[in-house]
Amino acid sequence: MDNVLFKRALRGTWVCLLLVALLLAAYWLVPLMYPFLIAWLVAYIMNPFVSRIEAHLRLPRWLAVIFALLVFFGSTIIVFSAAITRLVKELIHVVDSLDLSIEKWKNIILEWIQNEKLQSIMNEINRFIASHPGYSNTLHKNIDSTAANISTAISRTVASLLNGVVNLLTSLPSLGIILLVVLLAAFFMSKNWDQNWLFLTRIIPGPFQQTAREIWHDLQKALFGFLTTQFIMISITAVIVLIGLLILGIESAFTYAILIGFVDLLPYLGVGTIMLPWLIYAYISGDITLGIGLSILYSIILVARQLIEPKVLATSVGLEPLPVLIATFAGLKLFGVLGLIIGPVSLVIMGAVIRAGVMRDIRNYIIHGRLR
Repeated sequence: MDNVLFKRALRGTWVCLLLVALLLAAYWLVPLMYPFLIAWLVAYIMNPFVSRIEAHLRLPRWLAVIFALLVFFGSTIIVFSAAITRLVKELIHVVDSLDLSIEKWKNIILEWIQNEKLQSIMNEINRFIASHPGYSNTLHKNIDSTAANISTAISRTVASLLNGVVNLLTSLPSLGIILLVVLLAAFFMSKNWDQNWLFLTRIIPGPFQQTAREIWHDLQKALFGFLTTQFIMISITAVIVLIGLLILGIESAFTYAILIGFVDLLPYLGVGTIMLPWLIYAYISGDITLGIGLSILYSIILVARQLIEPKVLATSVGLEPLPVLIATFAGLKLFGVLGLIIGPVSLVIMGAVIRAGVMRDIRNYIIHGRLR
């Protein structure tokens, strides 16, 4: 009996060490291998297109791959260039409109300060401070400290923005090298796609091949279904916001729609991160019509998401919204902004592994010493 327990403990320890080694390897290798992972994804997406070109146009495989790469990256560059150009134009307009907003708020604050009731309150406060020198000194110290903190925060923000611009400019050469590596790797992967898959099937041990196939097929459906779902939800949010802002007569509606669409990835708040402060600002500034319009638009977005998202997730991915929310929040806490993608993708991979019976095989190996 003791011998059986010892062997089980030994096999369990071996499994734990292997899992830790795999996690550490992924942690160290992914930052080094991500251009090749991107290249594999590009090759995977292009492969059906390349096969059709090769069959219908009777072109050599390498020429079909070059044509597909030109179409893929060319269309991507055109779409992103057009979107960025539009965003830059509208952002310039938004920055210009900030001057008007600042002037408007300055006038509101001046009117508020010059109000007779406020003036009488300020006079009473001044009399109180004059009769209590201790409070006066403390108040001045607090004001000086607050002003210094605000100045420091502004300086740090400006410095971080400038550093970000400098880092972006200095990283352009390395980005060019990464893009070149991705292009070359995608070319060779797509050119030898069938040979690569044959090589993988040969190096995977026989007992694991069926499990690997099940994981791969499940992962294809779930992972790409999840990415498709996110794209659908972002697109729906962006389109609803764009239509609503155009109806409200908001300038730079395209920029706001794109920004709110991407912010929709944030757990818990999502669209509310931008919409709520905006509609509150509209009410405070006296633009009641805009405030009501934004409130209605925000309500429509929330209702649309509640109606559409569970159905889309359930049909295309097979995941419930709550586990996705938990995984997204955990990913955000552990990995920052990238965790918004890493968390749900990890959940999808775990689901595929469990459905393929890997956990059952591990349990059988630990208890009985065999996989099945």
